[in-house]
Amino acid sequence: MNKTIVARSLRLLLVACFVAAVFPVVIGGVGLVLGPAEGSVVLPFLAAAVTVAGLPAVLAGVDRLVQRLAHDSTTTPYSALAEAAARIRGGSLDEALPGLARVLGEGTGAQRAELWLAVGEKLVSAASWPPAGSDPSAGPRTVDNLAVLLAGPDADHVVPVLDGPVLRAVLAIGKPGRPVTPADQRLMQDVANGAGILLRGVALNAELTERVRRADELAAELAASRQRLTQARDVERRRLVAELGNATSDRLATLRADLADAGDALEPDPDSEAAGEAIARARVALDELLDRFRVIARGVYPAVLRDQGPYGALDEVATDLPRPVQLTGRLPDRLAWEVESGIYYLAASAMRQLAGRPARHPLRVHLAHADGALSVRLEDPTPPTSLAELRAWLADDGDRLAALGGDLEVVEDDAGGVVLRAWLPDQLEPAVERLGQLATARSIGPS
Repeated sequence: MNKTIVARSLRLLLVACFVAAVFPVVIGGVGLVLGPAEGSVVLPFLAAAVTVAGLPAVLAGVDRLVQRLAHDSTTTPYSALAEAAARIRGGSLDEALPGLARVLGEGTGAQRAELWLAVGEKLVSAASWPPAGSDPSAGPRTVDNLAVLLAGPDADHVVPVLDGPVLRAVLAIGKPGRPVTPADQRLMQDVANGAGILLRGVALNAELTERVRRADELAAELAASRQRLTQARDVERRRLVAELGNATSDRLATLRADLADAGDALEPDPDSEAAGEAIARARVALDELLDRFRVIARGVYPAVLRDQGPYGALDEVATDLPRPVQLTGRLPDRLAWEVESGIYYLAASAMRQLAGRPARHPLRVHLAHADGALSVRLEDPTPPTSLAELRAWLADDGDRLAALGGDLEVVEDDAGGVVLRAWLPDQLEPAVERLGQLATARSIGPS
């Protein structure tokens, strides 16, 4: 027999017993004082007044007794739904959502009832009955879509909660070995209809929380990206200072010495032959200095890199080297200047170090753009320098890559050759995800 019917019947019986006991006591006791003639008209009204006055106190005691005997079975699914709705309106979501799950479980007699919220493209478990005993640090359970939920073992019947055409939540029950009755289906539909607007507010709350969290993450990522670019500029500035120092210090000293020799040859006794030789040497030194400045200018702002990309710029570098270079790879898409130049500078510096002297075997250089990264791979079967020297030579370029979020790896292969691989992400700024694709771990928490 249904416990709810028994509890209601017991409550009515106890109240009736109270009324049946009050009337004889009041009428009999007061009638003895007033007499049958005087009290025959007044006594029934007096008994009713005493009954009404004492009924609230009696009802409170009766309800406590019935609850102890029936274990809260006096609460019907629909009264529990009304209580859950009041809790949601009052802002008590932590109690309201498990209350809705409990309504489903107790009202349908299901072994398991669960309430899923639609957050982004996924369904996230917001509450379950009986409560799940999973580790809270693991976060709520998620499924990809409604079809996946229907295919699961815990969903014998589901009812979607819609806000117009938008899915806001899903109610699911599991009754293994037992049928889902029409009464169960009506109850679930009533819960879905009654909780639709309320669950819409819950889902929008969760989505807003996630958007705020994602905005904070993007702000932090943007600040970190700007910091990396600042570090990269510092590395590039140090490299340029070093290049200018190497190009000018010795050559300018030589040029100054040659001009001083030419001046000494002309005064006090002019020696045209010695002066001509000194001026010729100064001209050669000046030409070398100009050539070196052109190389530096091309390295700082290579026009070919801007016009043709890393492949064309590295091909130009390879034509000036005494060792053959086998350049392969295809880059159909142009990328940001920082990405292309970062890979170019490192690859060009490594090529000049490894192919700066003639050799029989070519230096193999391969460019690739795949898996969200631009990479270069250099293979030298007969390296003219040790790994330590090569790493030291590429230290500044490696720092620049690291500052931009990339990496550099220099290793020795099985045959004693050198393999160098460097890569940079093709997007240096943080990518803003579509707001519908929300991660939900912080938005609602485990049930």
